[in-house]
Order: sequence, then C-alpha cells, then structure tokens
Amino acid sequence: MRLRGVFRAAKLPNGQRAIGTKWVFKIKRKADGSIEKYKARLVAKGFRQKYGIDYTETFSPVVKYVTLRMVIAISKHFGWPIDQLDVVTAFLYGVMKEQVFCVIPEGVELDSTFDCLELVKSIYGLKQASRVWNETFDEYVCSIGFQVSDFDPCLYIKTSDGHCVFILVYVDDVLVTGSSLELIAQTKNDLKTRFEMTDSGKCAFVLGIELLDGEDGSVTLCQRRYVDDILKRFGMDDFKAVASPVDMSSRLVSSDATTKVDAPFREAVGALMHLTTATRPDIAFAVGYVSRFMENPQEEHWVAVKRIFRYLQGTKTHGICYKPSARIDFRGYSDADWAGDLTDRKSTSGYTFMLLGATVSWGSKKQPSVSLSTTEACCNLSARRRENEAERPERTKQRTLAHLREDSKVIDL
Repeated sequence: MRLRGVFRAAKLPNGQRAIGTKWVFKIKRKADGSIEKYKARLVAKGFRQKYGIDYTETFSPVVKYVTLRMVIAISKHFGWPIDQLDVVTAFLYGVMKEQVFCVIPEGVELDSTFDCLELVKSIYGLKQASRVWNETFDEYVCSIGFQVSDFDPCLYIKTSDGHCVFILVYVDDVLVTGSSLELIAQTKNDLKTRFEMTDSGKCAFVLGIELLDGEDGSVTLCQRRYVDDILKRFGMDDFKAVASPVDMSSRLVSSDATTKVDAPFREAVGALMHLTTATRPDIAFAVGYVSRFMENPQEEHWVAVKRIFRYLQGTKTHGICYKPSARIDFRGYSDADWAGDLTDRKSTSGYTFMLLGATVSWGSKKQPSVSLSTTEACCNLSARRRENEAERPERTKQRTLAHLREDSKVIDL
C-alpha cells in the first residue's frame, strides 16, 4: 500500500470523521481445493460511509456469464488459447474522487502529529472501491486500442491486420484470448506494464468454474466443487441421488399458513440460483419453480428443494460442453406451458440459445399475465391473429382464465 501511494498521513479536519478499518485473513485455493496462498487484506468499514459525503456512485459492471460462455465456446471452436491473469490488489489502483479519511490501522505507526490517514486511492471495503477500479482499468484498456462491446461493458475487443483479441474482466480476474499469439502476448505485456498481475497461463478455473478439456478438442464448463460445497453446507451430502430435479406428479401451490417450514429455504434457493446462472441450465426450471414460494415456504416446498439437491448429488460432474464443428451454428428455442400455476393460472416460459452444440444462454420464468390459450402463452402475435379468425374452439378453461386475467388487471390498478 505504501508502494502504491494509497494513503498519506493527515490531521483530521474539523467537522470530518474517520472511517474505521480492520484486517481480513483469507485462504486462496486452487481448482483442486488445495491451498494456493494465505492472504491478509486491510479493509475499510464502508458501512459507516455517508452518501453524498464519502461516496456517490457505487455501481460497477462485471462480465456477464453469457459473454464468458460465448467467448470460451468461440475460442475453443477456432483453437484460440485462453490465458488468465489476476490483478494484484486491484482496488488499490483506483484514484479517489472524494476526500475520505480512515482510522490508523493496527500495526501502522505514524508521527504523533498525525491522527488519521487520508486515502489517495481506494481500498477494499469502500462503497465506491469497485467502481473506481473499473473506471481505472477501462480508461487504460481503451487507451491501448481496445473498444468496449456494446453488449457487455466488461468485454473489450481489438482488431489488427485481420486478427482480433478479446479481454474479459470480472473485478480483478482477467481473461485474454484471440486469433493471434503475438497480439495476445502484446496485450498481456501492456496490461502488466500498467498493473501488477499474476499470469496463470492457460485458464483452467475462473469464477468458480472449471474448464475441462476433452480429447476431442471440446471444453466442459463444470462446478463440481461448488456442488460439493453446497451439499455439505445444507447437510445433504449423504442424500440418495434421483434422476430428475422435479417430481412432475407433485403440483406445488402457495400457502396461507401462519407458520413457515423450519429450514434454510431462502439460503438454499439462493445457492441453487447461482449454480443455475453459471453452468446448470438443467435445473433452471426447478429452481425458478421453488423460488415462487420464498415468502411463505411450507414442508412440501422444502421437499422440492431437497429433490434438486438430490439430483445434484448424482450429477456433480455435469456441465456445458462446447465442441469444435465445421461451422458456427447458432440456434434459439423457446416454449411455454399453459396456465401451469394452479394458484393464479399464469404460464411459464422457457428459452435457450445454442452455440456449437451446447447452450450459452437460457432462462425459465413465469409470465406476468394470464394467457387465454396455448398460442397466446407461446406467442402473442399468433394469438392476435387467431382472434380475427371466424371459427374458434370452445374455451371452457379459457373463460376461467379470462376472469382471472380481469381480476389481475383490477389488482394492478
């Protein structure tokens, strides 16, 4: 921190207050779970900061999972290397815009004429630390010829002499890939000139995701270690596995009961949501289904959550596998049920986009309004066209749905 010029000794001005600090100790592990190194980090007690005085804007983007998956898939298709770098104490590079003082940390000795530290650069724990770092990184990367993607602000693209190179950044994790080894090497050297970085070489583990190379040139994105962790966390690591994440013979409904199930329902569903968004589209519907009952979960809802964990017990090594092919084939699929929710008769939509034989983007979500037919549930445009047809089938079920939709409109008003 002294080498980076993070702070300077100061006398606390009248009317100002100093923010507290603390030391945080952490063990960083490798992909196989073994210890890589021990870390000690000084952090600020940012929860004591005052908006408009100590900070203003705090939002900082990170690379989207769909961007990460697409770049990995495309790189594997063309045989491009994917190199991984880690910025050492990244937040210490961001220059502070606000005047912030902090209490002298334990172990730091100053002359008696000073009673605090003024932060010249950001430190971990400050509310604006991530944003300030992102602005610093973004400014430098753009200065060396990269352009920010319109789709993802954490994807940077540079073209030169018919070649291209990509940079992806998630806070302090950086991936570099491209069609030219020379361009990749030049990009890494440019980054290392500005920031102190650890070069891990070939990317094998990023954001908790393992990249497993196959003999056929494929790559599988897998989170088996995370699955093991959450199974142990919720005491389900010895459960018997099942073949599917949802029991289709069971239909769950909301409850008006005054008591809730005595189980970590919300925590478990949250842990599953993280897995769903990264590498496990096969549990997307199941997790979305149980998340509807967050407000008042009952025993039957908890049983449904446990079934998802039991499914994971037998599919720990499952993931998304991208294989090189003769051409890049990009396809999209969508579907929906009709009035599947027994409580409000709303439908559930699902979609997936496939690239190189595997999904890169997916989702499953309950529709916001009641659909009067299977056609409307799947496509509003087709539903409008059918409204103009002379002959329409009897709609006994649809009349009930029509009443429900009108009721929902009244509630919305």
